Amino acid sequence: MIIVLDGFGVGQMEDVPQVRPQDMGANTWLHILKAKPDLRLPTLEKLGLMNIVNFETSTMNFQANATFGKAKLMHDGADTFFGHQEIVGTKPQRPFGEPIKNRIDLINQTLIQHGYHTEFYQGDKERMLIVENALTVADNVECDPGQAFNVTAAIDGIPFEEELKIGKLVRSVSRVPRVITFGGRGITIDDILSAVEEHDGGYIGVNAPKSGVYNKDYHCIHLGFGVDPEVQVPTILGREGFPVLLLGKAADVIQNPFGKSISMVETSRVLHKMIEIAEQMQTGFICCNVQETDLAGHQENVEKYADVLRTADSLIGELIKTMNREDVLIVMADHGNDPTIGHPHHTREYVPLMIYGEKVRPCEIGERNTLSDVGATAAEYFGVNLPENGKSFLHKILS
Repeated sequence: MIIVLDGFGVGQMEDVPQVRPQDMGANTWLHILKAKPDLRLPTLEKLGLMNIVNFETSTMNFQANATFGKAKLMHDGADTFFGHQEIVGTKPQRPFGEPIKNRIDLINQTLIQHGYHTEFYQGDKERMLIVENALTVADNVECDPGQAFNVTAAIDGIPFEEELKIGKLVRSVSRVPRVITFGGRGITIDDILSAVEEHDGGYIGVNAPKSGVYNKDYHCIHLGFGVDPEVQVPTILGREGFPVLLLGKAADVIQNPFGKSISMVETSRVLHKMIEIAEQMQTGFICCNVQETDLAGHQENVEKYADVLRTADSLIGELIKTMNREDVLIVMADHGNDPTIGHPHHTREYVPLMIYGEKVRPCEIGERNTLSDVGATAAEYFGVNLPENGKSFLHKILS
């Protein structure tokens, strides 16, 4: 079982001064803890979180019996989509980034050719598209600039299946790493347009949390560039007959051709569902993403981030109570999202690795070179072919 606390970094990576100077000094967990010195997360404390950051408070201490380490990001930048592809075994390639303005006329022509009604939305400086008066095509203004185009819909006004067709057309003429197709109910195109932002560098897009798109019946599929599911753990395991379940945002960003994927956002719902499924599943692989930590980071809201961590900590504790002797749990992240750094984007940080199971021996597994080491470890545990990237640390954690 893998739980990804989205955006929960434990300190800037060594290459930040050269590649992301805006992230200098980032440490998502320590900065939350210093802003909230009375914060107590007993489950993550038990799993060795304070050992990883080499820091104690009056409420959270080192643990002698923990199994822990941290991992570098091999992918460029600090990206949820590529972070998850890396976790499940993809060797990251250098992405191509550009603003929507470089492609907007071609996208517009493509959609018109396929029978869609489009119109341009003119911001202060840049343009984006409105399609069928129900969705927008624009830059993603929450991830690293130039890394994704968003197709954002009010799905009361257009079926998600139709939105996905539009997203695939956008993908077909775009070179950015991701085209993210998503929508929610209970909102209108006016709500979406009221959340439009323009950012330096010629970017224009919709601030998704402000639009309300996450609030009701959220749907999302990420369309990646150059991602081969055949070399990833979910496909490898599924092809060998093992049950594979992806939950939360993991269901949106990881392909799972033989298993089951359940997309949801709210932390309590996601983790309660994981507990329910784990209690029923005798053998299998579960990967769950807790997205609301990342959303709080984007909102630069320390209080909200701490509240999400409290909820997650409590429910991870409940999950641990259900584990049998053979189960292995890894709690980790995909990048950082320091709410105190002074910008609303992801931060390039090491991620924690906290490992638990009755057969797992206390040890420090050190600093891993890639998130793919987690996927490689899962593959070795099940005795299947390894993914294309990563080195297993199973021999370190199991007798």
